[in-house]
Amino acid sequence: MSTPYSASGAVPVRDNHGQEDTGLRIRRIETFCTPLIGFARVTSEDGQQGWGQVSTYNSDLTCEILHRQVAPWALGRGMDALEAVIDEIPLREHKYPGTYLRRAMAGLDTAVWDWRGKVAEKPVAALLGGTAGPIRAYASSMRRDITPQEEASRLKSLHDRDGFDAFKVRVGAECGEDRDEWPGRTEEIIPTVRSALGDEASLLVDGNSGFSPQRAIEVGHRLQDHGYEHFEEPCPYWLLEQTAEVTRALDMDVAGGEQDWDLQTWSRMIEMRAVDIIQPDILYLGGMVRSMEVARLGAVAGLPCTPHCANLSMVTLFTMHMLRAVELPGRYLEFSIEGDDYYPWQRDLFANDPFVVTNGQVVVSDQPGWGVEINPEWLAKSKYTCSENVQ
Repeated sequence: MSTPYSASGAVPVRDNHGQEDTGLRIRRIETFCTPLIGFARVTSEDGQQGWGQVSTYNSDLTCEILHRQVAPWALGRGMDALEAVIDEIPLREHKYPGTYLRRAMAGLDTAVWDWRGKVAEKPVAALLGGTAGPIRAYASSMRRDITPQEEASRLKSLHDRDGFDAFKVRVGAECGEDRDEWPGRTEEIIPTVRSALGDEASLLVDGNSGFSPQRAIEVGHRLQDHGYEHFEEPCPYWLLEQTAEVTRALDMDVAGGEQDWDLQTWSRMIEMRAVDIIQPDILYLGGMVRSMEVARLGAVAGLPCTPHCANLSMVTLFTMHMLRAVELPGRYLEFSIEGDDYYPWQRDLFANDPFVVTNGQVVVSDQPGWGVEINPEWLAKSKYTCSENVQ
């Protein structure tokens, strides 16, 4: 059922430089959601459409924010004014800083990029300055409820079946304050996975804010001894100084940033070189405009960008396009190996499969926009809301 929101008279049709918007304007913003995932659709005044996505989890709340606090500033604006609108929204909504506003902004941003690509008849990667083509992926485990032997076995199967040559596993416990998922798991999984996959495999781990600096450094030395190359979010992500301490103490790459939505935090993180690899999440950060800016800041500082994308919703597709366009991309794309049995909400999202893995690679297609079609049957079962410019 449609819930109408009127933007009539609410927004002056000007960009943040005081100039009139040009080109086609945004007529309608619609969302289709469940509590776990939400898609956004923008329609221009000539009827052309583009699809995007708000961040997963509590997506029904995020879609409400999109209609209440994002759409009023976007309806009636030109599709070519997206960059200005994305800059303006946090100012217009300055009393509401935080992740939810950015997660909602991402729905608008990614839908407009799809619209732009379809109008230009180019993939988004090309609009960002890149090209279609292949990307090396790493098989990313999301599980801690699995023994080291079981984890190693399934990763080896993925190597044999899909050709993955890079893998990430979980150590510690999420925000665990130095507690392990169970005693000794971290110490066991590090050598077990290396032994199963051999010396040629690229191995990564994710600490999910689980360790103090002292414990993280201890784990990091163990990782180095076994040839791991990437230690993600070793300390509480909100304590940049702790992560920086670990970065300075280890020879391996320390990565982080997936949770960070504030551009000021990003500037500080990069300036102090708290990490060796930056990991913006396009949907947590507020969309492609802001994510490309973070990648640019990182490239200026010599820090490669390996974005966070921990499920097989559109966020991985967005990240594929981004990695084909950024100046200093990381070595690989994060690619979740958890299927519909682990994430049932991933089932039947798309009418075509954008995530075919061959020889450890996925491919950004040369189709216009994101190159994907949302499954109409899924849309028909979702909660629908519409905001429309009635001027």
